[in-house]
Amino acid sequence: MMSKREVDIAVISDVHLGTYGCHAKELLKYLKSIKPKMLVLNGDIIDVWQFSKRYWPETHMKVVRKLMKFVVEGVPVYYLTGNHDELLRKFADMHIGAFHLQNKLILELDGKKAWFFHGDVFDVTMQHSKWLAKLGAVGYDTLILINSFTNWFLTAIGREKMSFSKRIKAKFKDAVKFINKFEDTAAELAVEKGYGYVICGHIHQPEMRTISTEEGSVVYLNSGDWVENLTALEYYDQSWKIFKYDQKDFEKDEVEEGVLSDSEDLHSKLDIGTLLQKIKLEML
Repeated sequence: MMSKREVDIAVISDVHLGTYGCHAKELLKYLKSIKPKMLVLNGDIIDVWQFSKRYWPETHMKVVRKLMKFVVEGVPVYYLTGNHDELLRKFADMHIGAFHLQNKLILELDGKKAWFFHGDVFDVTMQHSKWLAKLGAVGYDTLILINSFTNWFLTAIGREKMSFSKRIKAKFKDAVKFINKFEDTAAELAVEKGYGYVICGHIHQPEMRTISTEEGSVVYLNSGDWVENLTALEYYDQSWKIFKYDQKDFEKDEVEEGVLSDSEDLHSKLDIGTLLQKIKLEML
């Protein structure tokens, strides 16, 4: 088994559990490879919009179990709501043990304030045409499904995999404009509020760069996603880094198709039982 890397903060977003495009197996390997002091789930972790009882693979459940295991172990886990899991916003500011459900998070990191939030508040489509955004999400997921079958065929005949959605996004200049506007808006607001870092998700575009405005500068970060980019943000040694999943780094890992051994799986289920017991006690 790989030795676990210690990180001060790990940030993941846009996992979209419950959809065909979600790379749950790879995410689980990543989560099992780190020992975070804090975990920030920056929105769209479970895709409530497209959630279907017909599609909820065991690997998706195991990701949920792993996240709950962090909570039981006392690792602070902040679940920040996104647009695909917006139903949870009515329960915002709920704190159960080490688990915190919030819409945003502000932390002090080595003398600088860090502002975490999903980012869909900047999306005009989200604010004014929610049905259109949902339709687009379903279309995107269908595209991912077709893409996965195509890649299975390409792999079978020894050809390189391809990404439909990345090609489509690349052809639309408006998408690039939207991403730039999103990042600039986040930076402007963060500078106004006096934050040193602004950390978002939502646009599935991993990024780390300093953005300067007339009033100052801020480090803008985006954790990307676990649909196409398979990326996370990590804070340690007083600096941020983008983690990019690479299968080669996990080849020696014992966590393969089954992901958890029987004994680990049983331990995970026991941990969930412990957590549920804690929740009952909190509610009494």
